[in-house]
Amino acid sequence: MSAQVAEPNGLWSYLGHEVFCMSSSPGYREQETGVSKDQPALLLVHGFGASTHHWRHNIPVLSSTHEVHAIDLLGFGRSAKPEGLNYGGLLWKDQVMAYVKERIGRPTVIVGNSLGGYAALAAASALGADAAGVVLLNAAGYFSDEKPAPRTFLSRLRQSLGAGLLKDPLVQRLIFENLRRPSVIRRTLKQVYIDHTNVDDDLVESIRRPSLDAGAFQVFRSVFDTRGPQGQPIDSLFQELQAPLLLLWGDSDPWLRNAAGKRAKFLRYAPSKTKEVVLAAGHCPHDEVPEKVNQALLDWLKAG
Repeated sequence: MSAQVAEPNGLWSYLGHEVFCMSSSPGYREQETGVSKDQPALLLVHGFGASTHHWRHNIPVLSSTHEVHAIDLLGFGRSAKPEGLNYGGLLWKDQVMAYVKERIGRPTVIVGNSLGGYAALAAASALGADAAGVVLLNAAGYFSDEKPAPRTFLSRLRQSLGAGLLKDPLVQRLIFENLRRPSVIRRTLKQVYIDHTNVDDDLVESIRRPSLDAGAFQVFRSVFDTRGPQGQPIDSLFQELQAPLLLLWGDSDPWLRNAAGKRAKFLRYAPSKTKEVVLAAGHCPHDEVPEKVNQALLDWLKAG
């Protein structure tokens, strides 16, 4: 499947650190495209280990009708990976909020996958009227009656090796070096994609290359030691959310313990007019079944 991505914007700085971002839009030629400049902008937020490149099959379609932005969270992709930052949900929530206010400057639908979903929800809940909507794709996060430790690849690794051993910097370095090998990246992706068609060299390299950046290991250590996204639980964020919500689920996500139960819990606490779409896919449905995700998202946007 061929794909095009947006053109990079000028680098944006957050907390004094460079953030890679890109955007694309239909140009708002209203008479030619039928697109109004009053349409909300879209901001796409990737998950753990990914980057703006993970939206390669979404941006070209979504930007035919909407202004679309995507950013690399600090610590990932082509954004800076400085030492000393507390990498996690609070940092990325504030980064997303700042981008909406400083670079987009108008109501925005925030779309997030995995930990990017938590950042998207947390940011939208705090943005109030500046958030035009939220779209969560297999979002990370915890509820008030749960321990803040999502069942992810890293949490399972902690359990298998033991917490004490994993505090050793040498052991962490060995794990990091192994995880960024192309063969291991490909194998991990095949565990979380049910259909392996889009698990290609391009995707593998988009994950491997940022791991070579200075600071990448320190980011890994920081995230590895974090047992869940800091900040409010999902049910608390839902209570504060004013914007419409769309839940998109890959129903065969191996990183969700009791996936059906997790989906049911999201719906139980979500605002009453929330729409849910369940797709035959794994943890990253936007890249595994992009045609279905794009259509579901555009239909939801069109419905207002």
